[in-house]
Amino acid sequence: MLFYTVMKPLVQVALRVFFRRLEIRHPERLQEPGPLLIVGNHPNTLMDPLVIAVNRRDPIAFLAKSTFFQNPILRRIMESGNSIPIYRRQDAETGVGGASPEELAARNEAAFSRCYDYLDRRGTIMIFPEGTSISERRLRPLKTGAARIALGAEARHNFQLGLRVLPLGINYFDPTRFLSDVFVNVGQPIRVADYADRYRQDPEGAADALTEEIRVRLEGRLVITRDAADDELVMQVERTFTDHFIDDKETLYDNYLLSRNLLEGIAYFERHDPVRLNEVRERLKTYLQDLRRVHLTDESLESSRGQGKRWSRGAVAGVKLLLGFPVYLYGVVNNYVPYILPSVVARRATKDVEFVAPIMLVVGMITFTLCYISQIALVEHFVQDWRLTTAYALSLPLTGFYALSYWNSLAARLRRLRAVRLFREHRPVIEGLLRQRAGILRLLSEARDAYLAGARIR
Repeated sequence: MLFYTVMKPLVQVALRVFFRRLEIRHPERLQEPGPLLIVGNHPNTLMDPLVIAVNRRDPIAFLAKSTFFQNPILRRIMESGNSIPIYRRQDAETGVGGASPEELAARNEAAFSRCYDYLDRRGTIMIFPEGTSISERRLRPLKTGAARIALGAEARHNFQLGLRVLPLGINYFDPTRFLSDVFVNVGQPIRVADYADRYRQDPEGAADALTEEIRVRLEGRLVITRDAADDELVMQVERTFTDHFIDDKETLYDNYLLSRNLLEGIAYFERHDPVRLNEVRERLKTYLQDLRRVHLTDESLESSRGQGKRWSRGAVAGVKLLLGFPVYLYGVVNNYVPYILPSVVARRATKDVEFVAPIMLVVGMITFTLCYISQIALVEHFVQDWRLTTAYALSLPLTGFYALSYWNSLAARLRRLRAVRLFREHRPVIEGLLRQRAGILRLLSEARDAYLAGARIR
């Protein structure tokens, strides 16, 4: 339980730093008392259990694939986090770790027994029934292990244990990027005792039925795209025109609903008006290519209109950037090394997208801790004044966040200035892009109206 006594507070801080926003819908469901079996999708390897573990008050035991336990160091980390190794069918077929398939099957039964004992004590277990982690907005076919554990635990108590299965969807909006968003959509719990009669008649059939119910519940809590083309189109609309479809007071739930509505709209137009859908694809693709060609973003292009009326606001922003530059420089000098090392290590350590974010998080916790301790010790060595040393220690994270915010503001301001300069020097180019933008927004609005009208008819 080392994770919950020592590491959990550190991971909570690290996640709040790593993600710009972490929003949980129906957080009270995540605090349901045990016995509880949490099931979720698995797009981001070790990041997924961390996101859930730090947001539930009670400890969670995790079922993790046995390959994570082969490395002695990683095994100690997994065990400290209350993880139980599970041996997948492909592990048994290949005889992972030098053991025969029969021995691995026996170990799997022992793991199931540990789960039963944990649930008997009204504990909470989390399992990812996809069986593997893939960074796609898809839900892969579910294994029956979660259902078998739930039904087996209840059967030991003649279905009087009170076990529930809690499905939740973990939606990352950009899983490998620092300061991105994650939305956890918690569903209604499933009473396992409702499957008692089916289990007594046909245990395998009951496991299949419960697995199907879990799949349906998960699909209702996720953004799921059919293929890469749909995913690309939805992400292009999200990143470019979200503000056009969502009010200023947006939540991640609003973004989630937008994504699902866009996917439903794509499916609708593929059936009823594929010409309109292809026109949106092509015009949006051309518009984004033209923006990249002149090194602009959609936000900076839109801000180029009416700049004469907003010169005072731009002047104020410029003064703020000028006055804040010394603080920015101080923050960069003191935070650049621990900030840049995680991304460098992640890029060199793996080519698997699913492992990038967890590596960055873990390495960042190490680099910032070690660098801050070293820098604080060095300052104390030279100044020999605890008050100055304390002030310096407090300034490190504060100026680090300020430097990051300053850089983002500066980059956005430079893009706006570039758009204004292009508007003055190459007005036809900018006006052409603005016409493209207006045409795409008109197409999207017309498509939305047509989709809503079609939905009312149905």
